[in-house]
Amino acid sequence: MSGRVLVLFGMCSMLGFSTVNAADPSAEADTLMCERGKLLLSDDFDKPLSEPWRTLKGKWEVAGGAVQGSELAADKHGAVIRANLPLHNAVIQYSFKLEGGKTTTFSINDAKGHNSRVIVNAAGFSARKDDHDHAGPDKAAVLQAVKTPIGEGEWHTLVIEFNGADFLARLDGKQVAYGSHEAIDVDKTNIGLTVGGSRCRSRTCGFGKRPSERIGPRPRRS
Repeated sequence: MSGRVLVLFGMCSMLGFSTVNAADPSAEADTLMCERGKLLLSDDFDKPLSEPWRTLKGKWEVAGGAVQGSELAADKHGAVIRANLPLHNAVIQYSFKLEGGKTTTFSINDAKGHNSRVIVNAAGFSARKDDHDHAGPDKAAVLQAVKTPIGEGEWHTLVIEFNGADFLARLDGKQVAYGSHEAIDVDKTNIGLTVGGSRCRSRTCGFGKRPSERIGPRPRRS
């Protein structure tokens, strides 16, 4: 997987729709629930991973100006990198390209474990509230799944927004997966990228935060 990650925090508002140029991951895509605010983390993923990123599983290397993640059979687990990043509400943007990878996810943890994630594969993407206790009674819940072909070898951009209990993922400025769950409205502790299968690249990633007020209606489901 290759790409740049951006994380921002800002005020929540209803903004207009526009198409994202997936080939230009450095361009800021429009948001639907939150305004971009203070930049918390930005990484072009064009050099070997370093702090705050930690490699937990798989093989991660720079290839073609992006970070490429590959699952290792010996791990019996998808490839994983994580970074400690305290946040509650946020805007996250990054670009990815599937290259033989079956699945890639953007994962958010809180103090108790897995909180939520966006799951991407060749058939589409989904926003999911994760299983928080594994032993029950909590269970994972897909908030919304979007069926859309995601071509292998093509760059795509995801914009992810957290606003209280609301959780939204938008692909290439078009399709939206949206849902709400009270378990998402907690302080998060770290973020991660995962790859299941041979290869996926990521290249521009960033993150940020916003105050708790909501301005405007909830986004419509696509």
